Amino acid sequence: MNHTFKQHILFDLDDTLIHCNKYFGLVLGEFFELLHHWFGEQTFSTDEIRQKQIEIDVANVSRTGFSSGSFPYSLIETYRYFCRKLDRPIHLEEEQQLNKLGLSVYEHEVEPYPGMVETLETLQRDGHKLYLYTGGEREIQQRKIDQMKLSNYFDDRIYITQHKNESTLEQILQQGSFDRSITWMIGNSLRTDVVPAVTAGLNSIYLKQSDEWLFNIVELQQKPKNPFYTVTSIQEVPGIIDSKVKKQQTQRTLH
Repeated sequence: MNHTFKQHILFDLDDTLIHCNKYFGLVLGEFFELLHHWFGEQTFSTDEIRQKQIEIDVANVSRTGFSSGSFPYSLIETYRYFCRKLDRPIHLEEEQQLNKLGLSVYEHEVEPYPGMVETLETLQRDGHKLYLYTGGEREIQQRKIDQMKLSNYFDDRIYITQHKNESTLEQILQQGSFDRSITWMIGNSLRTDVVPAVTAGLNSIYLKQSDEWLFNIVELQQKPKNPFYTVTSIQEVPGIIDSKVKKQQTQRTLH
C-alpha cells in the first residue's frame, strides 16, 4: 500500500474487541436471585430491581468515570434502596457478599469477539497503524491486553483512561499530532467512542451490539462531517477502511 494512504485506527477494547457486557449480565442474574431470596419472591419484580440498579450505575459512572468500585457500589446501593422501602434492616454481611459478587465480574477469562484476530491482522498487514483506546482501571485493562496478547498489534500505542470523553480524546489527538482526515475511532459506545470522534472530526465506525449497556446509549446530536458507519460485526471493518483508501487513491489520481 502507498505509504500516503496509511490510516490511523483507534480501537475501543471492551465489547468492541473482547466480550465484557455479558459478564455483567451474568453477575446481575445472580444479584436478582439473591435479592429475591432475601426479600421474598413476591416483593419486587426483577425489572424493578434492574431499573434501579441501572439508574444508580449510570449516574455514578457519569460522575466518577470507569472505576472497578462502580459496579459493586450500584449493587449495594440498590440493595439499600429496597431495604429502606421494605423497612428491613441493612446487614453488613449481605453488603460484603454483594461487594464480592460485584468485583467477581473482573475475574472472568477474557474472550475475544469472533474475527478479532483476523481483523487486526488484516489491518496490520495492509500497513495501517493501530491504537488501543480503552476506559477503565490500568491494572484491570492491562490484564485483558496481556491475556489477549494485544501488544502484538498495538505495541506501545495503548491509552487507558478512567474518563473516556471528548477532552481525553482531544488530548490524545493533539499529543500524537494525528491527521484527522485519516484517523478512525472504532467502538461500541455512542457516548464514549462515537460522539467524541465525531466532535473531533474523525472518521468513525459504530459497532452496534445487540445488548448494550444503557450508559453507552446517547443521541448523536451533530451530523458527522467525516465518514461514519454503523456495523454489527468487527469483521466488516477492514472492508470499510479498504474502500475509503481506494477512494482516496482515486481522488489523488484524478487530481
